[in-house]
Amino acid sequence: MSEKTVAIIGAGPVGLAAAAHVLERGMSPIVLEAGPEAAHAVRQWQHVQLFSPWEYNVDTASARLLAPTGWNSPDPQSYPTGGELIDRYLAPLATRTPLREMIRTSSRVTAISRAGFDKAKTKGREQAPFEIRYQNGKGPEVLRADAVIDVSGTWFSPNPAGSSGLPAIGERERADRIAYGMPDVRGVDRARYAGKTVAVLGAGHSAVGTLIDLVQLADEVPGTQPVWLLRGADPAKAFGGGSNDKLAARGELGTTFAALVAAGKIRVESGFGVTHLSGSEGRLKISAGACCGARSVVADELVVSTGFRPDLSFLSELRLRLDPAIEAPVALAPLIDPNEHSCGTVRPHGARELAHDEPGFYMAGMKSYGRAPTFLMVTGYEQVRSIVADIAGDQEAAARVELVLPETGVCTRGGLESAGASGCCGGPAKTDPSVCCAADEMANMSGASGCGCS
Repeated sequence: MSEKTVAIIGAGPVGLAAAAHVLERGMSPIVLEAGPEAAHAVRQWQHVQLFSPWEYNVDTASARLLAPTGWNSPDPQSYPTGGELIDRYLAPLATRTPLREMIRTSSRVTAISRAGFDKAKTKGREQAPFEIRYQNGKGPEVLRADAVIDVSGTWFSPNPAGSSGLPAIGERERADRIAYGMPDVRGVDRARYAGKTVAVLGAGHSAVGTLIDLVQLADEVPGTQPVWLLRGADPAKAFGGGSNDKLAARGELGTTFAALVAAGKIRVESGFGVTHLSGSEGRLKISAGACCGARSVVADELVVSTGFRPDLSFLSELRLRLDPAIEAPVALAPLIDPNEHSCGTVRPHGARELAHDEPGFYMAGMKSYGRAPTFLMVTGYEQVRSIVADIAGDQEAAARVELVLPETGVCTRGGLESAGASGCCGGPAKTDPSVCCAADEMANMSGASGCGCS
């Protein structure tokens, strides 16, 4: 070929950014999107406000591609919802620039290999093009490319409710009362949740945001009762960095949530590892444990916000180098392992950390984080900038860091608190509904001693 063809799997924010960088480098991008239009996954959470402002949500190459169209860049300090991200940025990028000719929608990738090479065959492998098979409404299709960037995300592969990593017993049978991720409880899904007892399982931003929305729904519709099911023993860990967080909206989310918990607006069931789901007089019985130590909560609906995992099923013929626990590239996994880190960000990284034993194949975006949580969009933009430079042969640009990421103000490394976080107790009693105040209230509620809040 006279120029390289780069197949990009997924037309979300990072996938479109990858295509813009490929085009800018004089190569040919082909974007395969499983949904009916670009940003299909974002449309599932378009009611959610991002906790990163516009300055962190627009890719530089994409902005350059949009400039000749008369596109107006949003206020860099304002915070978009998912819907605004689509309307003001992603939709124009996908439909008003040359990318519109390079996106194939309703095209679900089913398998990737090297043309003429199965996984076991080595000699000459690097010279063979990638063979990408995908399904569209016309039947099976085949695409050949010099490189592949998989940015298909994880949204449609949510983790199950079961605490063992498997679906809870009865989870599939009770699917009509279970939602995953972050349903629009005050919007399109309002009728489903208004006036109901709604259990939310999880401790990340999706769970926190849903519980806050349910409290607001309870103010509007009496009888709405949010219940927080927490696998861990310490609710305060979900409160985040508060005012120490460099992303103010992320800190405010935790502070707001902490105040609601401290005020008793949310019923908390900690140490609740779901094992069984069953029916109970037309409602849903959610059980944790077995035999004598079993506990249960009866609710009308369950929202499972326990994170996501990558779909690796169509990559089985490629030579991947993945961490066995996190399912992220082995060089990246130690930086984002939630067993060791609680921070919401990681230092910028690119082609070197994201490479596999299959030259020319890369994972980027949320999928590159495997099962680790809290991915910032701007991290994905830096990833694909570096990856595309590597594909183009510009090793200097691939290795260069062009991004400074905002970090949370309260982090742990190996279980030790760091990054400038101060303890909750000591000094005068806290008078504001802060994260530390709420953490102290939770300690008192559990029988532990604390400094107290006014």
